[in-house]
Amino acid sequence: MPRRALRTRSRKRKYVRTPGGRVVIHYEDEKRNFHRCARCGAIIHGIPREKDYKLSHSERTVERYYGGMLCQNCLEELIRMKVASEWSSSSS
Repeated sequence: MPRRALRTRSRKRKYVRTPGGRVVIHYEDEKRNFHRCARCGAIIHGIPREKDYKLSHSERTVERYYGGMLCQNCLEELIRMKVASEWSSSSS
């Protein structure tokens, strides 16, 4: 009998023949959900759904400010708001 954590029908089963000739079941790990933006909840593109230990650091994140935390639309809005506030404070 498998471990209690594996006793569910939501896990995919893979039948593997061992070198001894037996056929055993290997349970496939479930895929992670998409990474989501912390501000608006949109999916962050460019980050795969794999487990983190299978990926290098450069594959786990996006190469920009707040990469992996904010989507590109929220980051653009934040930059625009920051620039607008600096312009308004410098002009007065």
